[in-house]
Amino acid sequence: MARKAPISSKKRKSASRKKPPDAEVTAKEDFVWTRKDLLGLDELSPHEILHILDTAESFREVSTRSIKKVPALRGKVVGLLFFEDSTRTRMSFELAASRLSADTILFSAKGSSVSKGETTLDTVRNIEAMGVDVFVVRHSESGAPHLLARQVQASIVNAGDGAHEHPTQALLDIFTIRQKLGRLAGVKVAIVGDIAHSRVARSNILGLRKLGAEVTVVGPPTLVPNAITSMGCRVSHSLDDVLGEVDVINMLRIQFERFGGGLFPSLREYSRLYGLGGQRLAKCKNNVLIMHPGPINRGVELTSEVADGPNSCILRQVANGLAIRMAVLFLVSQR
Repeated sequence: MARKAPISSKKRKSASRKKPPDAEVTAKEDFVWTRKDLLGLDELSPHEILHILDTAESFREVSTRSIKKVPALRGKVVGLLFFEDSTRTRMSFELAASRLSADTILFSAKGSSVSKGETTLDTVRNIEAMGVDVFVVRHSESGAPHLLARQVQASIVNAGDGAHEHPTQALLDIFTIRQKLGRLAGVKVAIVGDIAHSRVARSNILGLRKLGAEVTVVGPPTLVPNAITSMGCRVSHSLDDVLGEVDVINMLRIQFERFGGGLFPSLREYSRLYGLGGQRLAKCKNNVLIMHPGPINRGVELTSEVADGPNSCILRQVANGLAIRMAVLFLVSQR
């Protein structure tokens, strides 16, 4: 058998400069945001994600001022279009727009022209004609924000579409992890719960993997699709098996309507196998971060002892969500 030619010194230097897959991605100082819309993390580069995080960091201190407002979007109009019920996300975007001095208009599908048969696109076009610059859209249909982005001149920010993505929730989760741990590369994150139906899980996996974190998804076999491994994450059906190795545990909300479909026996059984209480927390690293996108089903995903304990970052997530959404609204408006 012929021997392989030795690698030249030039090739060896090139190979040594190549980054390992989990190397820390750093922000580019001369980076310029050019996107009209924020539709999901799937389409963003690592540098774009970091640019959003760094912009959010610059806006975070606004909430600590006596006058919590900057004129960054003065004269702009932000339309909040929520075709699904929402409390946290809607209020967070509304307050973010206000902090940037933008005017806001709020649309709710209930009792609107949509309930009378008007299409979503016609609704948005009519509201755009009133002079709206940015639409924040939450919709039950996956891909709805993408359709609107192709059809209207205003910027579109995805506030959650079906089971597809929830980019700003993932961004605030990633921002919180970086803030608390000082890094993202090599951080081990467990996402626990209904992975199959979770847009939060999908966006988190996409963003975390692009920035070098290691992700393990945990849940019952009925709620964790095998295809999820194609996104670069590991699958475990036992929460206890991963507790001692992870730096972050992100507990997803269980939607009670799922129990009618026979996906798992009962809330009590789910909590026994996948709920996080004091006994399980004792098996974790001392400084493990406990996260939850909210609202919490106390006693199901988390006990109050854990949700309100020193390892919990849940309220920090909410606070950081405001900075992230200020950053997103600001960036998509710079055209």
